[in-house]
Amino acid sequence: MPARALLVLLVMLNIGVATWWALRPGPGPVPPWTPPADVPRLQLLDERDAVPGSESAGVHADPRDASDAAAAAAAAADDAVVPTEAVTAPLPAGEAGPRCLSFGPFEDAAGVATARAALQPLGASRMRVRDVVDAARGWRVMLPPQPDRAAADALAGRIRNAGFSDLLVVPSGEEANAIALGLYGSERAARRRESALRAAGFPVQALPVGQAVTRHWLDVAAGAGFDVAAARIAASAAAVQDIECAGIVDGGGAR
Repeated sequence: MPARALLVLLVMLNIGVATWWALRPGPGPVPPWTPPADVPRLQLLDERDAVPGSESAGVHADPRDASDAAAAAAAAADDAVVPTEAVTAPLPAGEAGPRCLSFGPFEDAAGVATARAALQPLGASRMRVRDVVDAARGWRVMLPPQPDRAAADALAGRIRNAGFSDLLVVPSGEEANAIALGLYGSERAARRRESALRAAGFPVQALPVGQAVTRHWLDVAAGAGFDVAAARIAASAAAVQDIECAGIVDGGGAR
């Protein structure tokens, strides 16, 4: 009997606890947490524009905003209109540069004077005489003609014995019995050959092949409308060619 009473008591206690748990009031609201006044508040990037004075509060701006602003400025510069006159404006009338030509060659000063007198009325504004020297075609080393062929052969033998094998005894003509010791394309090479033979005791000479000839050209500056073909005929020039105007239109060397 006491065991049954204990069991009934435990059941009643469980029912009471379950009823209290089911009917207990709910938890009250949690009060918000307020940080201390001396602690700065964290701020998100997307809150920067919404909060006044965010720059002074120590929040850094997004670097992408600066690049976007620069791109907008560049686009505005590209859309700027450039005046057409500043790019494609033509030169004023009459400002075109002169044409410069050279007439010649003339063999002497008289031919140059005649050409100058003929070209000036045709529109040649400035003129300059330019001299061109046609150099010799080459150089040769030789000994002058000997009294006879026997003397020339004897001298050629002594030269060979001295170690110079490149030679020829001229058989006929105005220089018959002369001894040719080489033909050279430059004066320097001919002078070296001459020095070597003279050092060996042979009085050779280095001579140019052909004479140097000086020819004269008349350089002129002319404006628009200058008839080149008619000017060449009037000046009795064998040739005419375009040249640079430096030294003509600026007066340098004009005469």
